[in-house]
Parts: sequence; structure tokens; C-alpha cells
Amino acid sequence: MITLQGLTKRYADHTAVDNLSLTVAPGRVTGFLGPNGAGKSTTMRMIMGLDRPTAGNALVGGKRYEELAYPLREVGALLDAKAVHPGRSARAHLRALARTNGIPARRVDEVLESVGLTSVAGRRAGSFSLGMSQRLGVAGALLGDPPVLMFDEPVNGLDPEGVRWIRDLMRGLAAEGRTVFVSSHLMNEMQVTADHLVIIGKGKLIAETSVQELIERSSLSAVRVRGPEVAQLQKFHDQLFEWSVPVRWKSPNELVIRGMAVEQVSDLAYDMGVRLHEVHTVDASLEQAYMELTADSVEFGSSTSRPATYGG
Repeated sequence: MITLQGLTKRYADHTAVDNLSLTVAPGRVTGFLGPNGAGKSTTMRMIMGLDRPTAGNALVGGKRYEELAYPLREVGALLDAKAVHPGRSARAHLRALARTNGIPARRVDEVLESVGLTSVAGRRAGSFSLGMSQRLGVAGALLGDPPVLMFDEPVNGLDPEGVRWIRDLMRGLAAEGRTVFVSSHLMNEMQVTADHLVIIGKGKLIAETSVQELIERSSLSAVRVRGPEVAQLQKFHDQLFEWSVPVRWKSPNELVIRGMAVEQVSDLAYDMGVRLHEVHTVDASLEQAYMELTADSVEFGSSTSRPATYGG
């Protein structure tokens, strides 16, 4: 388990992380999201003892990182895939990590095989592609078989097979009861990988929620109605707009309504005696819901950026 208690990091007059408090629970993949400059990497570095907090605490299993006797046995992390001595082979790099944490040497070959690097274990890390470096970083994170794992942008440089592999790996680790905390800008990947989300902006907590809850509460979610008599709902346009419910006609037989639950739309049609062939919810994507939620927290956004809407 990872626990943040009033975690704060200031650099001169800039606050990178601002009084952040949350718990990253075991048994699920927790996605860590936020715009560029939101403080995600700084937060992860403080958890790993690489940056000292200005205030507050970052705890792993109830202890600060520097209090862990054998840290790789408690928490494994991939924060920078290229943070490896370029002249060392993959195997030598992992053996050095193993020695400093009392991990048996046989574990090195086990993790090299698990990440698919056995055939290149003798090659210098400096010759690795970004995707290979990511796999080596994952091997280092897994080396101590820790209960807590953190990954910062783990799919960078991976091909489609590698992306699927890391997705299955993270979900498998969570299913074993481990704490899995992963930062990513790839919303489509987070939508199919994460169970829970922590979203920050400008160093502050914006939301802590499940993926589905975030999508369902987005104003970009809608109800699509289709049927030969759907045009009769036109009579209720004034009433719908009084409720501030956006309505869009897709075709003479198809209507899209935002701001109402599917049950409300269905009941309205029933009360009017309107015959329908289809009524169903059209969810916003995680990307749409995320962009809507963080619109006021984007520090480096372009002037034309805005959340996408359903139907274009």
C-alpha cells in the first residue's frame, strides 16, 4: 500500500505537488493521470526517496523509502527506462541490484526470461532500443518480487505486442494482491487497464474515482434514441431546453440527448406514447471525460485545445 499524507514539494516560488493526500490500495491497478506539469513524476520520485518533500510524507507499507532495509523487496519502480549505466549488460545491471538487496542471483535470469530479454542479456544496456530499455526497467522493478510496484509511462517505445504484455502484466500483478500504481498519458490504454484513477492538476488532487464512475458522470455521455416516431419528441424541445438538456438530431429517426439517464428518456417516450426501436447509453471515452475534468488544470495547453464532443 502507498499512503500520501499532505505531500508537498516546492521549488522556489513554484509548487509542484500541493498537499496531496491519498491511499493507493492493493489488489487493483491505480492509474495516475494529469496534464504535463501536474506533478505526477515528482510525486513518484518522492515516494521512491529521490526527491525530499517540502512537507508531508510518502509511505510504502507504512514506512518512508529510506526506512526500508531492503527496498527492492518492498517496492519496485520503473521511473526512467534509460537510468542504467550504458556500459553494463542487462544481466550485470540486474545482478548489481540483486546484490545490494540480498536477492538470490538466480532471480536475475528469472526476471530476464519473464520480460523477454534472455537472448540479449549479455548486450550492453546502452545499445538497447527504448522498448528494450522499458523491458529491462520492468525486470528491475520485479527483481525483489515486491508487493508494491510503480510504473511511469511504461508503454513508451513498446510495440503492440509489448503494450499488451505490460497491460496483462500489471493486471496480473494486481490480481495477486499487489499494489500497482501506473502513470500514463495514454487514455485508451488506461481505460482498459486501470480499475481506479487518481487525477491531479497543478499539484492538487482533482478526483479519485473508478474509470466507469468518471465516464458516467461526464456531461459528454449521452442517450441515443432511434425509432419511426422519434420526431414526436420535437414537441418537447422547449421543455428539454428548460431543463438545460442538450438535444441533437442525428437523422429524422434518431435523437441524441445529453444530461438525462436512459431511464428518464425511456419514461418520457412512454408517457408520450412514442414508439421506439432503440434507447441506449453512449458513454464518453475516458479521454473525453478526462479532458473535460482537467480543462482548467492544463498548464501547457494550446489555445485551440478543448474536449471532444460526441458525434463530432
